[in-house]
Amino acid sequence: MGKITGFLEIERSDRKYGPVAERITNYREFVIPLGEKDVRDQAARCMNCGVPYCHGTGSVEPGTPGCPVNNQIPDFNDLVYKGNWEEAARNLHSTNNFPEFTGRICPAPCEASCTLNIDDNPVTIKTIECAIVDRAWDNGWLKPEVAAHKTGKKVAVVGSGPAGLACAQQLARAGHEVHVFEKNAKAGGLLRYGIPDFKMEKGIIDRRVAQLQAEGVVFHTNTPVGGAYAGSVDPKDLVKAYDAVALTGGAEAPRDLPIPGRELDGIHYAMDFLPQQNRRVGNEPLGGVREILARGRDVVVIGGGDTGSDCIGTSIRQGATSVTQLEIMPEPPAHENKALTWPNWPLKMRISSSQAEGARREYAVLTQKFSGHNGKVAKLHCIHVDSKFKPVPGTEFELKAELVLLAMGFVHPVHEGLLKTLGVDLDPRGNVRASTGDYQTSVAKVFSSGDMRRGQSLVVWAIREGRQCAAAIDTYLTGSTTLPR
Repeated sequence: MGKITGFLEIERSDRKYGPVAERITNYREFVIPLGEKDVRDQAARCMNCGVPYCHGTGSVEPGTPGCPVNNQIPDFNDLVYKGNWEEAARNLHSTNNFPEFTGRICPAPCEASCTLNIDDNPVTIKTIECAIVDRAWDNGWLKPEVAAHKTGKKVAVVGSGPAGLACAQQLARAGHEVHVFEKNAKAGGLLRYGIPDFKMEKGIIDRRVAQLQAEGVVFHTNTPVGGAYAGSVDPKDLVKAYDAVALTGGAEAPRDLPIPGRELDGIHYAMDFLPQQNRRVGNEPLGGVREILARGRDVVVIGGGDTGSDCIGTSIRQGATSVTQLEIMPEPPAHENKALTWPNWPLKMRISSSQAEGARREYAVLTQKFSGHNGKVAKLHCIHVDSKFKPVPGTEFELKAELVLLAMGFVHPVHEGLLKTLGVDLDPRGNVRASTGDYQTSVAKVFSSGDMRRGQSLVVWAIREGRQCAAAIDTYLTGSTTLPR
């Protein structure tokens, strides 16, 4: 382990944010890394517990303790404490293809399940993970891993988000010829077009894509699969041309709010709003769509999750007059009851960096209708609800709104086009039906993983499923696999 008495002697100290007044003027990352000594000190706090829940339990269920990709956290903490950064990087990459993604945008269930979290002072695992991989890139340790032998098998991966990238990289390293099909101009999926640059700059994705290309992965961008799009590929042709096909797209069908006034101009889905700004930052054309901007407007974000938070930060940077976030759930407690929740992910009050930049937050709110003038939204008509989400009479109120962003999550993958053409079976929630044992769909040679299979989830779960799907495809093609699950 690290320093035997480290957790007794060293206080938790995490990365800080740049000042609000500075960071809202641009779209650059604003997290200030710890110095080497500070990172090693934080790693020294690891207790190397007898049962390290931070590892993860290996369960397929969301909300279970620890790391979904089963990072060997006490091991890399010990290596960092001892200054063996290169071996720490090897250890970290043995379970996680893209720790620079998770080290920036994962909510860190590993820290929630850390034994030291019993008194609210967990090891800064996410910070240490990010420091390891950033140092590895800076020192040139992350070389392409080209397969020594080719299998002669071809695999098509549809979707280049974290699940698709992880699946493609693992399959290429197993010696297969891998082709990734992406409908957008650049690879990355939600990482590139949904996550704002101030949370993760896109050069982070570009260098991984370059690594995959050096390992033999071929990317076909601006190439949608299924649907009536220009340049679209018929998914049935992929099944014929390839030995296996992996469906690794996202859960992109947004949850709507079908209430009176929904048709008014100025009400948009979050994922119509966020990708536009990412394209502006990346110097990509908007593609002829109508521009959505928060500048000079009173903005209301409906939905209290990460996507809603991203809408807040983006709206503030665009120059919104005000930003209000509405959440139908009741206000969570300031602190969880450790005896009841640890090591599981707790429900408690959290303030994201974007929320701290100046958003007003309202809990237990139901929006009953929109109203406006000349076809444009002007007001939300709301009411507070009780613990059973029933309206509380006498609590009605109105909110001024010139831009409303619906960030209430996603219900399932889009069914039109790819999925209907292939005819894959869906589960009761509308996701592609495939087990975590073999990731095979109801259609021969077709596999699925990530949000398209499990529904809206975390980047770290997508990476886990992409890796496991690759192992399943390798087994299907060759009869066995050496790829880790």
